[in-house]
Amino acid sequence: MSSLRGAEATPTDAGARGTRGRDAAPRASVRRRMPGPPAHTGATGARPCRGARTPLRHDLRDSAAPRTLRYRTGDVVVVSGLPGGGKSTLMRAAVAQCPGVVRVDSQDTRERWERRLPDWLPYGLYRPLVRVAHYAGLRTALASGASVVVHDCGTQTWVRRWLARDALRRGRALHLLLLDVCPRDALAGQAARGRGVSGYAFRRHLRAVRRLRAAAEGGRLPRGCASSVLLDRRAAQALRTVSFAPLPAAAPLSVTAHVRPAPRPVPAPRPAPAARPTPA
Repeated sequence: MSSLRGAEATPTDAGARGTRGRDAAPRASVRRRMPGPPAHTGATGARPCRGARTPLRHDLRDSAAPRTLRYRTGDVVVVSGLPGGGKSTLMRAAVAQCPGVVRVDSQDTRERWERRLPDWLPYGLYRPLVRVAHYAGLRTALASGASVVVHDCGTQTWVRRWLARDALRRGRALHLLLLDVCPRDALAGQAARGRGVSGYAFRRHLRAVRRLRAAAEGGRLPRGCASSVLLDRRAAQALRTVSFAPLPAAAPLSVTAHVRPAPRPVPAPRPAPAARPTPA
């Protein structure tokens, strides 16, 4: 077997390996280096994810500057985080319902079913129907070709794999928007909305979000994922808009910081004119 680590030709001993004739010339074993993938890096030096030409990673935590996230038209944005972390609040505040943009939130699906059914019926009885309706709506949104922003609970890894495969098949990109909220704030958010999850379910969500956060920080994104954005509670509240525009192919994501104009200096009051002396 020839080695794959060099690029030099090494002659071999014809007598040791046998010859095919009296005047047979010694053969040469050529060592070739196998071509590797291009060493592209994102804006922060993250490892590239497979399926994306220019993977980007933006860590906007510990910043309260107003920003706008602008993605390429037709792409899919997955909003993930802990229950009670503010995913639905961010989607309703920053993602405008306009032609060409579809917002798919499982919370909206649950509220529609709650309005149809009596109040005394426990949610656990019709939860499977809510999930089927949510994923059916998500499938319809993906097939429409519109730009999609979808709510992700973090524990269903098969959903992100499905979205990544669908994005690659349709020639679009998948983006991750992760809300990195501490468990205490997430539990407080559940108490504020009057609806929470069990301790077992919350621990599952916590482990899943930690794995997803480590993957985003290390650049180990799913195949087909073009970018990741990390937000904490302050950065999520300061986020103005998540929009879509016809960006160039080399820029799947644009992050714009809105700098507040410096206040104009207040002019100092003019001194009052001195009173003229009155004649005696």
